[in-house]
Amino acid sequence: MAAAAPVRIGLIGDYDPSVTAHQAIPRALALAAAAAGLDLRPAWLHTTTIPDPPGDLLSIYHGLWCVPASPYADTEAALRAIRHARETGTPFLGTCGGFQHAVLEHARHVLGLAAADHAETNPSAAELVVTPLTCALVEQTGTIRLLAGSRAAACCDTREIREEYHCSYGLNPSYEAALEGGGLRVTGRDPAGEARVVELEGHPFYVATLFQPERAALRGDRHPLVAAFVAAAASRAAARHPPTGVVL
Repeated sequence: MAAAAPVRIGLIGDYDPSVTAHQAIPRALALAAAAAGLDLRPAWLHTTTIPDPPGDLLSIYHGLWCVPASPYADTEAALRAIRHARETGTPFLGTCGGFQHAVLEHARHVLGLAAADHAETNPSAAELVVTPLTCALVEQTGTIRLLAGSRAAACCDTREIREEYHCSYGLNPSYEAALEGGGLRVTGRDPAGEARVVELEGHPFYVATLFQPERAALRGDRHPLVAAFVAAAASRAAARHPPTGVVL
């Protein structure tokens, strides 16, 4: 029996070994890969190394994860990577800063809001799509209610989850309706109704969470959203690189 192709995951962000989420992500991927019997090969991609256009670099990856710890060294490069995932159907997971930049990328390149920006890096921008949270969620745990029928609810097999955060910025509610009109749906909210999960309609796998599901791995737990992302990347790898002798 021919061996399955390696599954390559690109981690978009600026690796810092002191960041808890960066410590957790390799463990989270390893837990998901071990459970599925996959040869998973993640690679950290510092934002300063992502070219314009990014296709020559990013096309070798079967999944892209935009990781926490923003602002990034090169915000535009992170947005290029997210856009690549969105436009090419590459499975995408964004967590914490990845959520914020997925929202920003969609506002700029789908809604056409060229001035859309992030309050952390440009607080005087005309179109602040990402703004400070009502209450900062630094080292906090909270409840998220998932939309029935959403990918997140299906992955987690429940409508309510509790997750860990290290975050101070989120989606400006004033832009939520426009984003949803452009296909980026809010599918998870906190008890006050603020957006905590978004998903892109019609994409093989595109989920972004303001919380950090990777932290479950620090307790030795495999998070279902990470597992689903890895499974989607494995499906893309199998479609692009079928074992010798297999006809698709």
